[in-house]
Amino acid sequence: MKIINVASARPNFMKVAPLLNEFKNHSEIDAKLLHTGQHYDYDMSKIFFDELGIPEPDFHLGVGSGTHAEQTAKVMTEFEKVLQKEQPDWILVVGDVNPTMACTIVANKMGVKVAHVEAGLRSYDRSMPEEINRILTDSIADLLLTPSLDGNMNLVKEGVDDSKIKFVGNIMIDTLFSMRERSDESAILDELGISPQKYGLVTLHRPSNVDQQETLSNFVEILKQTAADLPLVWPVHPRSKKRAEEFGLWKNMQNIEDLHLLEPIGYLDNVCLMNHARLVLTDSGGIQEETTALGVPCLTVRENTERPITITEGTNTLVGTDTVIILQHINKHLQNGITRDQSLRKPLYWDGQTAKRIVHQILNYEI
Repeated sequence: MKIINVASARPNFMKVAPLLNEFKNHSEIDAKLLHTGQHYDYDMSKIFFDELGIPEPDFHLGVGSGTHAEQTAKVMTEFEKVLQKEQPDWILVVGDVNPTMACTIVANKMGVKVAHVEAGLRSYDRSMPEEINRILTDSIADLLLTPSLDGNMNLVKEGVDDSKIKFVGNIMIDTLFSMRERSDESAILDELGISPQKYGLVTLHRPSNVDQQETLSNFVEILKQTAADLPLVWPVHPRSKKRAEEFGLWKNMQNIEDLHLLEPIGYLDNVCLMNHARLVLTDSGGIQEETTALGVPCLTVRENTERPITITEGTNTLVGTDTVIILQHINKHLQNGITRDQSLRKPLYWDGQTAKRIVHQILNYEI
């Protein structure tokens, strides 16, 4: 059985790493890795391959960035060539980035079976490009592997055949649990001069939060006010930095006392910062999940989330994008002493064994 695993954005790498390791345990599977090249520089890609032990990709499309249409078209054109040559039995796609959708469409039209890891997640906000990618991918994939039971319910409501839907758990947590101990070897806290539980971690990169000057300016003001009481660490995504420079905000950000602005960091440093943070302020879907698994309070600065289980069974709070409300939630954590709680019940199957369940479903797939 030949399987091509597709990865592109950084969160994808954390999802394919445990799968590639599990495939090694099955001699009947020939698993190959394809990197579309969405995040193509060292900081955004190669360091993750090195730390996670991911082998050099068998195929590299070198697509780079571009508009949604440009990126999707490039991926489809180049991926078709790979499928024509390799003739795989399956492709395995993860997450909700443009290449996930693009590769699924190409494979479907060429009669190659598609397994979608992280299927069924819905924000019900179609202004998000990721939501369109999720819906289109799930509508034509052959095997829908969900991270939580709300994903199953979403797919059933959309009329997906129940036989295609398999609840396997959260693949991100496989990597998180396997790397958590190693992350404590990171020296990043010492390098920044901060102590566990004495700082907050910030990640902001979504277009809705950083592409408008007024919105990004409001977030900078939130960080300035918060940093006066709690030092903050922000590994700045290239998109966010570019926008801050365009809007004339970057120098102001650099001058905020106790706001540590970092270049993109590796996975181990990121886990270390997240694991020891007093709280996390984010717009990332994956970090909502990881903070839940670690028991770290998370404030999500979005109006919706495709991961509601991190609210109902985790440590996440959806705080929207209003400056006053966000500051109120931050102050609540700081004044009331709300901290991490490792005893919180974790969502079912967020146990580090999801890769095994995924491989089992593929090997036992029946049309």
